[in-house]
Amino acid sequence: MNHFNVFAGKGLDRVFTTSFERDVIRPRIWGRFEDLLLATAKSPAMLVYLDNAQSTADEAHRPARPIPLGRALYGRGLFAMGNAGGPAKKGPAGGLNENYARELMELHTLGVDGGYTQTDVTELARLLTGWSVARPEQGGGFVFRAPLHDAGSKTVLGNVFPAGGGIEEGERMIRILARDPATARHIAFQLCQRLVADVPPATLVDRVANKFLATDGDLRATVRSIVTSPEFFDPLYYRAKVKSPFEYVVSAVRALGAEPEEALPLARQLVLMGEPLYLCQPPTGYSDTAEAWVNTGALLARLNFALRLAAGSLPGTRPDLRRLVSPNDMADSKKSVDTLACAFLGENLSAETRRTVGKRLEEQPAPADDSRLAMIAGLILGSPEFQRQ
Repeated sequence: MNHFNVFAGKGLDRVFTTSFERDVIRPRIWGRFEDLLLATAKSPAMLVYLDNAQSTADEAHRPARPIPLGRALYGRGLFAMGNAGGPAKKGPAGGLNENYARELMELHTLGVDGGYTQTDVTELARLLTGWSVARPEQGGGFVFRAPLHDAGSKTVLGNVFPAGGGIEEGERMIRILARDPATARHIAFQLCQRLVADVPPATLVDRVANKFLATDGDLRATVRSIVTSPEFFDPLYYRAKVKSPFEYVVSAVRALGAEPEEALPLARQLVLMGEPLYLCQPPTGYSDTAEAWVNTGALLARLNFALRLAAGSLPGTRPDLRRLVSPNDMADSKKSVDTLACAFLGENLSAETRRTVGKRLEEQPAPADDSRLAMIAGLILGSPEFQRQ
């Protein structure tokens, strides 16, 4: 969802984003990358977010037949919305918009150093003219509007498309981009960054890129090559990754064995931590590196959340700490710390974290076993150790 980010705050994406995740992304994450890429290209959410739904050929390159334009298409209709950073539209038909074509190459496939030029961006945008969204009464899904497609000849990255083509032009180019060696390296780097380290070892990235190419972009095989690699198990990279706010909230709820009856309070906590659900406006998506999430304000928000969650003061989410600590251990703070650390982390706390927990308990002694246990749990969930994947 970050690689193919859409911003739910833009126009009809407030409606389309749910289907985008459920029907486009999830069913294809273990298939071939090019199938996933093509599905996102035809997704109403992506077409709206990056303005391709309103990208049309100029007058000189339209097919020689009438173009049925009406209010349902432009003006007050489906596409009466702003763009995601592209040039302002002129005239009733909108004109060529390069937003999606640029991000398709820069973010989704080749990468910023992928060897394409501005001319390639423009030519790719011409290939994708007419890729749009059906009117609501027609289901609101993908539709190819042939009368708005650029019928002229085009050349993208040396690939020539003769005049007179249609939807097959864009489909062919998307599959070419999906199989490019630059795409393989870009996807390999992002997956290694996601699963191993913020700055993954170059040798691992190279091997993963080769696996991507050798398996025709098989994402399952590509990910398997990472999680079975020596680097993945290298102590140097053990818990090298910091959890994003979303990962942190989900892992904390799971660690406590809580079963939320109401999700909105948890979603509000994500806002406080800087990662509101589906609301990343730039097409880059939320960052997958520690630099974006590790700062004083964000860590304080995480600690406050952990203490509230463990204390059961978040509406709709009740922890069950007594299932983790035996009655005999509850009265002993040291034993409670050891037990909860093992339950939450699978290992003991560092000496520094243990001193911090002990000092906090001395400063704010809890009067009852349950309150003291909740404080211990909250402090461990807010510890540096629990911040890491």
